[in-house]
Amino acid sequence: MFRPLTVILAGLAIATAAKLGATFFDDPAPQQARADGTDAPLFAAASAAEGDDPAVSLGGDADLPLCEAPEALLASIRDERELLERQKETAAKRTAELDLATETLDVERGRLEDLKSEVENLLARVEAAHTMDVDRLVLLYQNMKPKDAATIMNDLDIEVTVMVLGTMAERDAAPILAALDPVRARAVSQIILERSKLPGDQRLDNLKF
Repeated sequence: MFRPLTVILAGLAIATAAKLGATFFDDPAPQQARADGTDAPLFAAASAAEGDDPAVSLGGDADLPLCEAPEALLASIRDERELLERQKETAAKRTAELDLATETLDVERGRLEDLKSEVENLLARVEAAHTMDVDRLVLLYQNMKPKDAATIMNDLDIEVTVMVLGTMAERDAAPILAALDPVRARAVSQIILERSKLPGDQRLDNLKF
Protein backbone atom coordinates (compact mmCIF):
# COMPACT_ATOMS: atom_id res chain seq x y z
CA MET A 1 0.00 0.00 0.00
CA PHE A 2 2.86 2.42 0.78
CA ARG A 3 5.18 1.16 -1.92
CA PRO A 4 4.50 3.79 -4.58
CA LEU A 5 5.25 6.56 -2.03
CA THR A 6 8.56 4.94 -1.24
CA VAL A 7 9.43 4.76 -4.91
CA ILE A 8 8.60 8.43 -5.38
CA LEU A 9 10.73 9.52 -2.41
CA ALA A 10 13.61 7.40 -3.64
CA GLY A 11 13.39 9.00 -7.08
CA LEU A 12 13.43 12.48 -5.59
CA ALA A 13 16.46 11.60 -3.48
CA ILE A 14 18.34 10.28 -6.52
CA ALA A 15 17.51 13.42 -8.56
CA THR A 16 18.65 15.68 -5.75
CA ALA A 17 21.88 13.76 -5.35
CA ALA A 18 22.55 13.94 -9.09
CA LYS A 19 21.97 17.71 -9.12
CA LEU A 20 24.28 18.24 -6.18
CA GLY A 21 26.93 16.11 -7.83
CA ALA A 22 26.78 18.11 -11.05
CA THR A 23 27.08 21.35 -9.11
CA PHE A 24 30.03 20.01 -7.18
CA PHE A 25 32.00 19.04 -10.28
CA ASP A 26 31.14 22.22 -12.25
CA ASP A 27 32.24 24.71 -9.55
CA PRO A 28 35.83 24.22 -8.24
CA ALA A 29 35.35 26.69 -5.41
CA PRO A 30 32.71 24.61 -3.66
CA GLN A 31 34.87 21.50 -4.19
CA GLN A 32 37.80 23.22 -2.51
CA ALA A 33 35.50 24.48 0.19
CA ARG A 34 34.09 21.01 0.78
CA ALA A 35 37.59 19.48 0.65
CA ASP A 36 38.65 21.84 3.40
CA GLY A 37 35.47 21.22 5.28
CA THR A 38 34.24 24.83 4.95
CA ASP A 39 31.36 26.62 3.21
CA ALA A 40 32.00 28.51 -0.08
CA PRO A 41 30.74 31.83 1.30
CA LEU A 42 32.99 31.56 4.31
CA PHE A 43 35.95 30.66 2.07
CA ALA A 44 35.32 33.63 -0.22
CA ALA A 45 34.98 36.00 2.72
CA ALA A 46 38.20 34.71 4.29
CA SER A 47 40.08 35.00 1.01
CA ALA A 48 38.88 38.56 0.53
CA ALA A 49 39.90 39.46 4.07
CA GLU A 50 43.40 37.97 3.67
CA GLY A 51 43.95 39.60 0.24
CA ASP A 52 44.07 36.22 -1.60
CA ASP A 53 41.28 37.12 -4.02
CA PRO A 54 42.98 38.49 -7.20
CA ALA A 55 39.84 40.31 -8.27
CA VAL A 56 39.69 42.18 -4.99
CA SER A 57 43.43 43.03 -5.10
CA LEU A 58 43.28 44.23 -8.69
CA GLY A 59 40.22 46.24 -7.92
CA GLY A 60 41.97 47.95 -5.01
CA ASP A 61 45.04 48.79 -7.09
CA ALA A 62 42.91 50.12 -9.92
CA ASP A 63 41.12 52.46 -7.53
CA LEU A 64 44.34 54.31 -6.54
CA PRO A 65 44.62 56.49 -9.68
CA LEU A 66 40.92 57.18 -9.46
CA CYS A 67 41.47 58.53 -5.95
CA GLU A 68 44.50 60.59 -6.94
CA ALA A 69 42.89 62.15 -10.05
CA PRO A 70 40.13 64.00 -8.14
CA GLU A 71 42.73 65.35 -5.71
CA ALA A 72 44.81 66.75 -8.59
CA LEU A 73 41.66 68.18 -10.17
CA LEU A 74 40.65 69.81 -6.91
CA ALA A 75 44.14 71.25 -6.48
CA SER A 76 44.01 72.66 -10.02
CA ILE A 77 40.61 74.18 -9.32
CA ARG A 78 41.93 75.72 -6.10
CA ASP A 79 44.92 77.18 -7.96
CA GLU A 80 42.66 78.61 -10.66
CA ARG A 81 40.37 80.08 -8.03
CA GLU A 82 43.29 81.67 -6.18
CA LEU A 83 44.60 83.08 -9.47
CA LEU A 84 41.19 84.54 -10.27
CA GLU A 85 40.98 86.05 -6.79
CA ARG A 86 44.39 87.68 -7.21
CA GLN A 87 43.40 89.00 -10.62
CA LYS A 88 40.17 90.36 -9.18
CA GLU A 89 42.08 92.07 -6.37
CA THR A 90 44.54 93.57 -8.88
CA ALA A 91 41.70 94.77 -11.10
CA ALA A 92 39.88 96.25 -8.11
CA LYS A 93 43.05 98.04 -7.00
CA ARG A 94 43.59 99.48 -10.47
CA THR A 95 39.97 100.54 -10.65
CA ALA A 96 40.30 102.30 -7.31
CA GLU A 97 43.46 104.05 -8.49
CA LEU A 98 41.75 105.14 -11.71
CA ASP A 99 38.75 106.39 -9.77
CA LEU A 100 41.04 108.37 -7.48
CA ALA A 101 42.96 109.80 -10.45
CA THR A 102 39.68 110.71 -12.17
CA GLU A 103 38.41 112.39 -9.02
CA THR A 104 41.69 114.30 -8.68
CA LEU A 105 41.50 115.41 -12.31
CA ASP A 106 37.91 116.52 -11.85
CA VAL A 107 38.88 118.58 -8.82
CA GLU A 108 41.85 120.08 -10.68
CA ARG A 109 39.68 120.78 -13.71
CA GLY A 110 37.14 122.53 -11.52
CA ARG A 111 39.88 124.58 -9.89
CA LEU A 112 41.28 125.58 -13.29
CA GLU A 113 37.80 126.52 -14.50
CA ASP A 114 37.35 128.73 -11.44
CA LEU A 115 40.77 130.28 -11.99
CA LYS A 116 39.97 130.87 -15.66
CA SER A 117 36.73 132.59 -14.71
CA GLU A 118 38.55 134.78 -12.20
CA VAL A 119 41.21 135.75 -14.77
CA GLU A 120 38.59 136.48 -17.42
CA ASN A 121 36.62 138.62 -14.98
CA LEU A 122 39.79 140.45 -13.96
CA LEU A 123 40.76 141.07 -17.59
CA ALA A 124 37.26 142.28 -18.33
CA ARG A 125 37.43 144.73 -15.43
CA VAL A 126 40.89 145.92 -16.52
CA GLU A 127 39.70 146.33 -20.10
CA ALA A 128 36.64 148.21 -18.97
CA ALA A 129 38.72 150.47 -16.73
CA HIS A 130 41.22 151.05 -19.54
CA THR A 131 38.45 151.91 -21.95
CA MET A 132 36.96 154.33 -19.46
CA ASP A 133 40.36 155.96 -18.90
CA VAL A 134 40.99 156.28 -22.64
CA ASP A 135 37.53 157.74 -23.20
CA ARG A 136 38.10 160.22 -20.40
CA LEU A 137 41.52 161.18 -21.80
CA VAL A 138 40.10 161.59 -25.28
CA LEU A 139 37.35 163.79 -23.92
CA LEU A 140 39.92 165.96 -22.16
CA TYR A 141 41.96 166.53 -25.34
CA GLN A 142 38.82 167.16 -27.33
CA ASN A 143 37.87 169.99 -24.99
CA MET A 144 41.31 171.61 -25.38
CA LYS A 145 42.31 173.95 -28.09
CA PRO A 146 44.04 171.98 -30.88
CA LYS A 147 47.27 173.97 -30.45
CA ASP A 148 47.39 173.30 -26.70
CA ALA A 149 46.62 169.61 -27.19
CA ALA A 150 49.34 169.35 -29.86
CA THR A 151 51.90 171.03 -27.58
CA ILE A 152 51.26 168.38 -24.91
CA MET A 153 51.25 165.51 -27.40
CA ASN A 154 54.61 166.54 -28.84
CA ASP A 155 56.18 165.47 -25.55
CA LEU A 156 53.70 162.66 -24.75
CA ASP A 157 54.54 158.99 -25.16
CA ILE A 158 54.04 158.06 -28.80
CA GLU A 159 51.77 155.12 -27.92
CA VAL A 160 49.48 157.33 -25.86
CA THR A 161 49.40 159.95 -28.61
CA VAL A 162 48.46 157.31 -31.19
CA MET A 163 45.83 155.83 -28.87
CA VAL A 164 44.19 159.19 -28.14
CA LEU A 165 44.23 160.47 -31.71
CA GLY A 166 43.16 157.06 -33.04
CA THR A 167 40.16 157.02 -30.71
CA MET A 168 39.04 160.57 -31.46
CA ALA A 169 36.62 161.37 -34.19
CA GLU A 170 38.32 162.60 -37.36
CA ARG A 171 36.99 166.14 -37.05
CA ASP A 172 38.49 166.44 -33.56
CA ALA A 173 41.80 164.65 -34.29
CA ALA A 174 42.60 166.50 -37.54
CA PRO A 175 43.25 169.98 -36.01
CA ILE A 176 45.46 168.48 -33.29
CA LEU A 177 47.42 166.38 -35.81
CA ALA A 178 47.94 169.47 -37.96
CA ALA A 179 49.34 171.38 -34.99
CA LEU A 180 51.82 168.61 -34.06
CA ASP A 181 55.52 168.72 -34.94
CA PRO A 182 55.74 167.52 -38.58
CA VAL A 183 58.10 164.63 -37.76
CA ARG A 184 55.87 163.45 -34.95
CA ALA A 185 52.74 163.94 -37.04
CA ARG A 186 54.20 161.70 -39.77
CA ALA A 187 55.13 159.03 -37.20
CA VAL A 188 51.65 159.10 -35.68
CA SER A 189 50.04 158.87 -39.09
CA GLN A 190 52.29 155.93 -40.09
CA ILE A 191 51.55 154.03 -36.88
CA ILE A 192 47.78 154.56 -37.22
CA LEU A 193 47.97 153.29 -40.80
CA GLU A 194 50.08 150.19 -40.02
CA ARG A 195 48.47 149.06 -36.77
CA SER A 196 45.49 147.52 -38.56
CA LYS A 197 47.83 145.19 -40.47
CA LEU A 198 49.29 141.89 -39.34
CA PRO A 199 52.58 142.18 -37.42
CA GLY A 200 54.51 140.68 -40.31
CA ASP A 201 53.05 143.19 -42.74
CA GLN A 202 53.67 146.31 -40.66
CA ARG A 203 56.38 148.71 -41.85
CA LEU A 204 57.56 150.62 -38.80
CA ASP A 205 61.32 150.36 -39.27
CA ASN A 206 63.41 153.52 -39.05
CA LEU A 207 60.39 155.43 -37.85
CA LYS A 208 61.27 158.86 -36.48
CA PHE A 209 59.19 160.68 -33.92
